[in-house]
Amino acid sequence: MLKSLNKTLLGAALIGASLAPHAFAETTLNALFMAQAAYSEADVRAMTDAFAKANPDIKVNLEFVPYEGLHDKTVLAQGSGGGYDVVLFDVIWPAEYATNKVLVDVSSRITEEMKKGVLPGAWTTVQYDGKYYGMPWILDTKYLFYNKEILEKAGIKAPPKTWDELTEQAKAIKDKGLLATPIAWSWSQAEAAICDYTTLVSAYGGDFLKDGKPAFQSGGGLDALKYMVSSYTSGLTNPNSKEFLEEDVRKVFENGDAAFALNWTYMYNMANDPKDSKVAGKVGVVPAPGVAGKSEASAVNGSMGLGITSASQHPDEAWKYITFMTSQATQNAYAKLSLPIWASSYADPAVTKGQEELISAAKVGLAAMYPRPTTPKYQELSTALQQAIQESLLGQSTPEDALKSAAENSGL
Repeated sequence: MLKSLNKTLLGAALIGASLAPHAFAETTLNALFMAQAAYSEADVRAMTDAFAKANPDIKVNLEFVPYEGLHDKTVLAQGSGGGYDVVLFDVIWPAEYATNKVLVDVSSRITEEMKKGVLPGAWTTVQYDGKYYGMPWILDTKYLFYNKEILEKAGIKAPPKTWDELTEQAKAIKDKGLLATPIAWSWSQAEAAICDYTTLVSAYGGDFLKDGKPAFQSGGGLDALKYMVSSYTSGLTNPNSKEFLEEDVRKVFENGDAAFALNWTYMYNMANDPKDSKVAGKVGVVPAPGVAGKSEASAVNGSMGLGITSASQHPDEAWKYITFMTSQATQNAYAKLSLPIWASSYADPAVTKGQEELISAAKVGLAAMYPRPTTPKYQELSTALQQAIQESLLGQSTPEDALKSAAENSGL
């Protein structure tokens, strides 16, 4: 009887031992992503499923919010003492996140192989004050998309190389009765408008800051806003642009209601998908134009990175997940919505096939990427500029007065 009981207890102990490693090994990570532009929610879920299969001891809970909620959600979760292990962050936030210890410095985790393999410009997405706060993930800028069929009908032989040419071509299209408002922008009072504004600031050779103080209220910064207002009041720009985000611009363009649109990489393959788009096969893409005598092309740095929060209890597992998501194999497999950060990917036919035109534009656009200002007070500055743009478009203030007011309210 005693022998039998000992056997039973031993058996139970062995079963417990065999279960214990599994029971205690599973780590749960919480990761925060955005539900718009670049990779789709379905793609991020598919990438994460592949990671889970390769790492059965790590479970990843995914949460998606619109871009506009990404920053505040990240910061508020830190304050509550819990929240996320891995977060997606915009190129404009490392200064604030580093200063306020939102993200962990991962400089010691970045290998020489990573440093050599990733395009140099991509690293600026995750760096602040000489340190690395994550891995670049979405390498992106805004391009000028155009409807080839509409340009052909208007007798236009090639897309515009300057912003003034864009205005002329849009006027020709309007005058021929092809479209009432040929241009679509994302000028809602949100970060989207700052990205379009930055593209123009780069074209006009402007500065956001000089010696840490606002400089956008004169020179190229002022010229950029004047161009936006002129395009809007001329009737060439869709009047709803003042409420549009990037997804609105995509839908208008895909419906055939815009000859020109400024948008991120992801729109190229989506607008060319006949299942959802009326303009599939007619989509052209070039770098955003320049300004005669000042620039040949223009571009905003709209890249994003993945980082580990300082609140994470599982930094090693979080890094394992980040390196999987940003790996060359993963990025190459999903290169139709966001171009890889890895230099050698651009020699891979699996990446380039069917999007040669986009990659040709990317070679120019990615090299011309202009940064939004690097400052821990970026959110205040952006909010002040968003208001200035909106007031100018609505005619409530002149560009000069609006930018002067933004400079005073920027917190700098």
